[in-house]
Amino acid sequence: MANDQPKVYIEIIKQLNQMIRNNQLKSGDRLPSERELSERLQVGRSSVREAFRALELLELIETRRGEGTYIKKAGSHRLVEIILSFILNDESARQDLAETRKIVEVEALRLACQRITKDQLERLKALIEKSKSEWMHGDFPVEEDYLFHKTIVEACHNGLMLNLWIPLVEYNKVSIRESLSREGRPLASIAEHEEIYNALLKKNEQEAVNALEKHLKNSRF
Repeated sequence: MANDQPKVYIEIIKQLNQMIRNNQLKSGDRLPSERELSERLQVGRSSVREAFRALELLELIETRRGEGTYIKKAGSHRLVEIILSFILNDESARQDLAETRKIVEVEALRLACQRITKDQLERLKALIEKSKSEWMHGDFPVEEDYLFHKTIVEACHNGLMLNLWIPLVEYNKVSIRESLSREGRPLASIAEHEEIYNALLKKNEQEAVNALEKHLKNSRF
């Protein structure tokens, strides 16, 4: 199931893109509801919801409570447009995105070693403990994994770097679940998070970078 989910998710985005082109929809136009798309594409509503969430995070659509989902006005989000183009047209793009993410995240970590606050260190520790709890209860700690990495980038205290990192990762949290679904991976991933945390606690830049690079390689992001 974990291997099929990303394909369904990507396919829904492709279908939505084609629908927008065929119907010549523009900013401000309403999209079909989750239920309508689920029936039309014969996929689960959870998969439609995941596709909507990705497009919303990329600021390409917006959901108005009680009204529906609408196409947002295209701004100057060139990075978002490039990423979406990759998702829609090139399966091998995940590797390119992973490479770019690594560059941004490693440099953010270097800065974080000097700039991270006590509150952010405590947040990282809490996320590690929450991950352990989630896994003990049989759940993949997908959100905790994502927030751990986001907190590291936030800790570099460079707003531009954070804004570059978010669309590189948030577009597809399915990849995090896919990584964690491998046998033995959840506990290994949590242990690697602890290594990164301990290096940050000591402000040891090289140790932190080595731990993060190992983690990203093992996670296959």
